[in-house]
Amino acid sequence: MVFEYIIKRLLLAGVTLLVILFASYALLRLAPGDPTKSNMLNAGEAGNAVSAEKGGLRSNHSMRQKLHLDRPIAVGFWYWMRNVCKGDFGESVSVDPGRPVLDLIAEALPVTLKLNIFAIILTYLCAIPIGVYSARYANSKGDQLTGFFLFVLYSLPAMWVGLLLQSFFCAGGVWEIFPLKGLTPANAERLSIWQLHWELVKCYALPVLCLSYGGLAALSRYARSGMIEALRGDFVRTARAKGVSESTLLWHHAFRNALITLITLFGGLLPALISGSVIVEYIFSIPGMGTLSLNSLSSRDYPLQMALFAIGGALTLGGILLSDLLYTAADPRIRLESGSGSKN
Repeated sequence: MVFEYIIKRLLLAGVTLLVILFASYALLRLAPGDPTKSNMLNAGEAGNAVSAEKGGLRSNHSMRQKLHLDRPIAVGFWYWMRNVCKGDFGESVSVDPGRPVLDLIAEALPVTLKLNIFAIILTYLCAIPIGVYSARYANSKGDQLTGFFLFVLYSLPAMWVGLLLQSFFCAGGVWEIFPLKGLTPANAERLSIWQLHWELVKCYALPVLCLSYGGLAALSRYARSGMIEALRGDFVRTARAKGVSESTLLWHHAFRNALITLITLFGGLLPALISGSVIVEYIFSIPGMGTLSLNSLSSRDYPLQMALFAIGGALTLGGILLSDLLYTAADPRIRLESGSGSKN
């Protein structure tokens, strides 16, 4: 049953991803600007004005043919998909001209994944206890203060928080505790293994904090709502009447039912963090997917942008499928059927 469900969902995800990619390609082609024009301008600055302009025009025309920009949108997308099926996502046009797109992504993706995995772990480790506490003491002063603090935390822009943290805690600020930029410690080859790990923790601390505080604030409120609903259930009242301890009621009975909401949110958390890491990576000069996306967008690097769209769409659809599979682990009463998970 599970294997059949996975196959059906993968087929549906494939069709959905195809539609997403075609819409993304069409929007790129219809948007103002042309990546080949920047190449022409660069060629015009390199040498003699007249000869360089002619060379730039020839380069512009050949580049348009190579990218199939001289063809209709549907035809250009067909050629792109045909190359992708062969494992060829093309070469970068402007970010790193001539270099395969997959090489650029292979360098940037691990950096962003590390940041986001740490951010997700920190988010859930902090949000779940806060949400359980708020639900256990709902409407108390502690719950109200917690809710107000989380509301303020959620409203803070990531760019402002990042710059504020740099001003206070980074080199050149009030307290020089953390490095200002990058994820690689200075003079790493001279450090012992424990010193290297400590320096890496300091390098990752502020970027991970900037990536996680917004999700922590939102997730803790969802955890609170799910726990309150579960604690009002008949099964909790029955267990309490039987003399079950309060901690067992919270974590064994109520929390397992509240997990469904948290698992649903997990499906979209990783893609959202990766897309949201653009600002954080820019502030801390981190060479990850966010920086790569920003560079490809500003330079209109079509092959690189399409590859990034493909990865983002695949992560989103994969997160949704993973959430469906985690439902059965959280609640054995849920059975996976074609189309969606259903509870017997």
